[in-house]
This record gives sequence, C-alpha cells and structure tokens, in this order.
Amino acid sequence: MAATGSRVERSPDGTGSLYVGTSGWSYPSWRPGFYPAGLRNEDFLRSYAERLPSVELNTTGYRLPGEQQFEHWAEQTPPAFRFAPKLPQRSLRSLGTWEERVRLLGGRLGPLRVVIESPRDEGLLALLLGSTGLSLALDLRHESWREVDVGAAVRVNDWSANGPFRYLRFREPPYADDELRALAEQIRPLLASGVDVYAYFRHEDPPTAPIAAQRLRELVVAGGIEPP
Repeated sequence: MAATGSRVERSPDGTGSLYVGTSGWSYPSWRPGFYPAGLRNEDFLRSYAERLPSVELNTTGYRLPGEQQFEHWAEQTPPAFRFAPKLPQRSLRSLGTWEERVRLLGGRLGPLRVVIESPRDEGLLALLLGSTGLSLALDLRHESWREVDVGAAVRVNDWSANGPFRYLRFREPPYADDELRALAEQIRPLLASGVDVYAYFRHEDPPTAPIAAQRLRELVVAGGIEPP
C-alpha cells in the first residue's frame, strides 16, 4: 500500500510497502561514505531520494517552514517518496495551519509523528484525533500513556498496532548484519499482510544510518518483497 496524504491506496497485489530511511538527510559528514564527494549541500535530498524511499522530516519539529519550502522538497523527490514530518506538542495549538502546510507535499506526505511529552490527557488525544484527517504516529514519551487506546492512530515502535501502517524508529546504532536480518524477518510478514512499514535509523556523523537503511531494504527484498 502507499499513503497519499491522508488516504491509503492498496497496491494491486495487496502487499504493503517498506518506507525505510533515516532521521534527516542534510549531513555534510555523509560525504563521501554515502553522498558523492563534492556533492553540493543543496543536492543532498535529491541524491538521498535516489537511494532511499523515505525520510523523517525533523526540521518541522523546530519551526514550521514556509509554503515554498514544502513545495521545493516535493519537487526534489520522486512520486513514490514519502516524508514523515515531526509535529511537536506545542504545535497542536496551530494544527490547522500546520496541516495545510504539510499537505503541500501532496502524495509524498506520509504519517505525521506527533511527539507528546506530557502525562496522559485523553482530552488532548481526542482533540488531536478529531482535528485532522492525516495518518498519525504517536510518539508518547510519558509512561502514563501506556494503556491508552489511541484510536485510528498508531504508536511509534508498536509492532502489534492495528491499522494500515507501522512506524518504527531505530535509536541504538550500530546495527550488526544479524540484527538487520532479524528486523527484516519481522517486517516481511507485515508487508505480506498489506501493512505499510515506515522505519527510520537515527542520524550519526558517519553515514551508518543510511547504510543500515539500505541494507535493511536489501534484506527485505531478498525475502521476496518488492520495494516501493
């Protein structure tokens, strides 16, 4: 399947898609291990999107970029590429404006990762779920949220969540090949059952994250699942 804005379109064979990538892309230290030596910073995203199908858009967690920036990001990536923007809790007060802006990514818009640091507040959750038609991955940081039903959203790193997608964040590098093989074994059944998987490796100064993402993708494909 492939997410298009808030909608999910099922692929002809009914399998899900693996949108694997990293937390950000604009890292000069990834030259020449991942990006070609001499590649201009402004060409990083285009080069990244030639190798990986998705990225976490973490810059939106600090400020909301202008409309032209979202349009520019979309222009630099192929139609099958997916951005996963970060929505900080403080931005919930301007959710309407925020949603209008990220929708400028068009079909390249994947789930929103909503980071909530505060303790359990089911009123806040109801407001969030009722205020947007976008796909939501909830990054609930406080332990009081542990048993709360998140409705149509999914929890980050919840392999057993319901719904049409999973959202996974790998935060403990480095990853040995055996670890990546084990992750691939867990991901393949989800894809085979029609579930999209968004999976992101944490940025480090060396290009370990994109290399691990590429390797995970290779291992999943080796098991008979085609990439998006």
